Amino acid sequence: MAQRLAALRKKLTAIQLDGLMVTNAANLRYLTHFTGTSGVALITRTSAFFVTDSRYTQQAYQQVAPQGYAIVESAGSLFAEINRLLRKLQLTTLGFEADYVSFNTYDDLADLFDVGLVPTSGIVEQLRAVKDPDEVALIREAAAITDQAYQHVLTTIHPGMTERQVADDLDFYMRRQGASSVAFDTIVASGPRSAMPHGVATDKVIAANELVTLDFGCYYHGYVSDLTRTFAVGQPSSELKHIYQIVLQAQEQVIKNARAGLTGQQFDYVARQVITKAGYGDYFGHGTGHGIGLEIHETPLASPSASDTTLVDGNVITAEPGIYLLGLGGVRIEDDLLIMSSGNQILNNAPKHDLIVV
Repeated sequence: MAQRLAALRKKLTAIQLDGLMVTNAANLRYLTHFTGTSGVALITRTSAFFVTDSRYTQQAYQQVAPQGYAIVESAGSLFAEINRLLRKLQLTTLGFEADYVSFNTYDDLADLFDVGLVPTSGIVEQLRAVKDPDEVALIREAAAITDQAYQHVLTTIHPGMTERQVADDLDFYMRRQGASSVAFDTIVASGPRSAMPHGVATDKVIAANELVTLDFGCYYHGYVSDLTRTFAVGQPSSELKHIYQIVLQAQEQVIKNARAGLTGQQFDYVARQVITKAGYGDYFGHGTGHGIGLEIHETPLASPSASDTTLVDGNVITAEPGIYLLGLGGVRIEDDLLIMSSGNQILNNAPKHDLIVV
């Protein structure tokens, strides 16, 4: 935590801010270890305060105080307590997280605070993009739970089940393996619905000879995993088998080439050129990857427009190309990659190298 605060203070100095007010829950957890729902951090170039209410004071002393924060209990508005600190510290410029503060809240803060309010974006998120070994270990554990859950589904799914039944079974299985919650609404898309990239589970009955795409993840001690696998219940059409091999080849090329120094655009292009050369470029409409960590979508992003993003050592990013054929079905294969200067490590071990038929 000392290193995280030092890195943040270096950024504050570089942009000439006296302090930063942190309100986003994921950023608070990253900087303070706080897991409650009511808290604001005030971090200056020399000090750190955490303001919460009586419901979370004891929790703050357990989680946040050991990280070097002075705990302040507020009997009313948390922002009013922040204002008292600003006056005591005599700060003149204060950054706030513009992406997470509504206009109405900003209007109230402008009236309340007697400092220069400066909108900021991505300051903490840029720090979060580079995972330390402890963070990687937690993501690896989350990935292992998803791997086990996929193997579980392969042994239990059968024609006649609904997508929702599969999703419920999958979600509860991950909890039994130690997950605290799902990372997002589990996607179970079967048959023609597998052509929907975000086809969240419905009451559709899974039939024989259909593809099924599962896209799911879990939280483990605050960190997420994100896995997608496509498999078949019975024998699918020859074209669906064909596009599976194309998507697999595209993902394999990404894994072969992904490393620090590659731009998000280049990362995306590696997969996209494989799919385009195979004649399916018009059927791959989303980006090839996104960062994961405390949230399911983080920096960096990999897409055709991500030319200003450069992968660095310590990023964890998904590799998830896909092909989606309306009315027929679709295929997506996704793994979580730890980016290194020498290449990458795949954090998942779920089988994928042949189209699995159950």
